[in-house]
Amino acid sequence: MAGLLMALYDSGKTIFTTADAARITRLPPALASSLLHKAAKRGLVSRLKRGLFVIVPPELGSSVEYFGNPYLVARHLVGSAPYFISHSSAMELHRMVTQPQFVIFVSSTKRIPKQTLHGTEFRFVYLKSHHLFGTMKHWVTKEQSVEVSDLERTIIDGLRQPEYCGGITEVAKGLWMRRADLRLPKLLEYAARFKSGAVTRRLGYLLDCHAKARTSPSGACKSTFPRKNCRQYRAPD
Repeated sequence: MAGLLMALYDSGKTIFTTADAARITRLPPALASSLLHKAAKRGLVSRLKRGLFVIVPPELGSSVEYFGNPYLVARHLVGSAPYFISHSSAMELHRMVTQPQFVIFVSSTKRIPKQTLHGTEFRFVYLKSHHLFGTMKHWVTKEQSVEVSDLERTIIDGLRQPEYCGGITEVAKGLWMRRADLRLPKLLEYAARFKSGAVTRRLGYLLDCHAKARTSPSGACKSTFPRKNCRQYRAPD
């Protein structure tokens, strides 16, 4: 077991499968599974689900309820399919929320049923392959990263599917919190790529509202977003 843990640490893998253990230890799958079962009882590893384990940090002692980083867990639940952390989970990573999030949202080109592990719910949003764009790496540790929607894509996804972000109001708050970092050309480009009238109207409405909110007492507009790019749209659907 010591050799297995050392090999996993050396490769930067804290979450691993029974197949990984069998490959590293060169044990038959049944013996590797037995080894991990005993290690879980000793608190060396924690079982996330059938065949999936996480190394328990030494400083936690013999804890058997350790869960690890939920975003890394999400990456392993998707497997080899293209994915990215999205919606309210991406908003949390981009510091666009003020309340903790208890559901991990993942967009993927693979249809995956929602799962609950150690009390954390993972919800998977099906995505067509041509809508797989606007992502970036988020480093969870020094060695491990996950894919997450970039700031502009996170806003657009929130306007497309506000029910996964706490509603339009939360998306509007997030846009306002990060307004200084948003790139308007990219935001408009992403909106156009989805060819959705609802997204366009909602985006235009929010940009116009924020432009008005930034107007000084003298009446001069100080919006981060140029008013000439914000047409007069009706209120969002």
